[in-house]
Amino acid sequence: MNAVPERDMLNGALSSGATAPAASEPAPEAVWQEPLERLLAVLGTTPAGLSGAEASARLAVYGPNDAATVKRSPLWLQFLVRFRNPLVIILLVASGLSAATGDIASFLIVFCIVTASITLDFVQEVRAQNAVEALRRSVAVQATVRRDGAVVSLPIDGLVPGDVVELIAGDLVPADARLIESRDLFVNQALLTGEPYPAEKLANDKATGAENPSGASNAVFAGTSVISGTGTIVLCRTGDRTALGHLATSLSEKPPATAFAVGIRRFGMLIMRLTVLMVLFVLVINIFFHRPVLESLMFALALAVGLTPELLPMIVTVTLARSAMELAKRKVIVKRLSAIHDLGAMDVLCTDKTGTLTEAIIKLVRTIDGSGAASRRAFVYAYANRAG
Repeated sequence: MNAVPERDMLNGALSSGATAPAASEPAPEAVWQEPLERLLAVLGTTPAGLSGAEASARLAVYGPNDAATVKRSPLWLQFLVRFRNPLVIILLVASGLSAATGDIASFLIVFCIVTASITLDFVQEVRAQNAVEALRRSVAVQATVRRDGAVVSLPIDGLVPGDVVELIAGDLVPADARLIESRDLFVNQALLTGEPYPAEKLANDKATGAENPSGASNAVFAGTSVISGTGTIVLCRTGDRTALGHLATSLSEKPPATAFAVGIRRFGMLIMRLTVLMVLFVLVINIFFHRPVLESLMFALALAVGLTPELLPMIVTVTLARSAMELAKRKVIVKRLSAIHDLGAMDVLCTDKTGTLTEAIIKLVRTIDGSGAASRRAFVYAYANRAG
């Protein structure tokens, strides 16, 4: 089957006058550029909204309207990935060779220690992930939707393209949408644009500010909030297809390794190199002096296990897990144990996002002179300069 670009699909539907199937969405620019009647036809909806059956069918096609949904790896894969630590590999290889030579007890002891350490780390992170999911579910946002000729309140993750939603002051916009009606509607778009001041939205076919997608005056976008006024919108794109969804997708990419993880990996690689070189050196020396090969191998394995700090993974995990429990008592959820070390090693934290963390209000804290010292005279001169 040949893929058809969304824009071509839209043009075909508009030229034929047919209603687009439920599985089609308008191209990004069509949300604010096309006349409203044509856009409603493409979406297969009316200002009265969708029926419950049609909404259910579309939900099966598009999936939940949740831009922040991150696909997790299976639990068994998350558990096995933790065995990639160089220290763990050294211990398991050395203890495995010991077991092959008949020393089963050493293998069982080392294996139990390693497994306990990894399991503790795994359980802590899974519990943190579950706590975050439970918190998200507990604060699930509702939207006022027109369904089956009635106005109902539904969770936003159940909304689909074509749904008609009513907005009032304080509401979050559930998806990228086109305005059907508006009355003194002002929306805070700081999440997308960084601008702290509300933007006025008008229900008409001619959009202003359309050179910036999130600035189109006749469209609203997921993640923004209504400051004042009322409006009625028809949803055009939901989930990860929204402007916020594209942003969330880029942010959900695998983050770079933390300083703690890098340090542990480097230490593990150093121990691994020393262990391998030492074992080879011992074997070569013993073979050169015609010592029994089996005894030489056993001595080299004992040396390898002795050089490797068996309890280091366990000590690190237990220490970080204890710190995570202390933070949990202070209502802080630790999603990755290694982040605790980075937090403790931090000297200065600088963060800013205009309009979200800040209030867009300028305040005078102090005045300084050219040498950086506090100066009342600098304030007087600045005030006089402004007044003049």
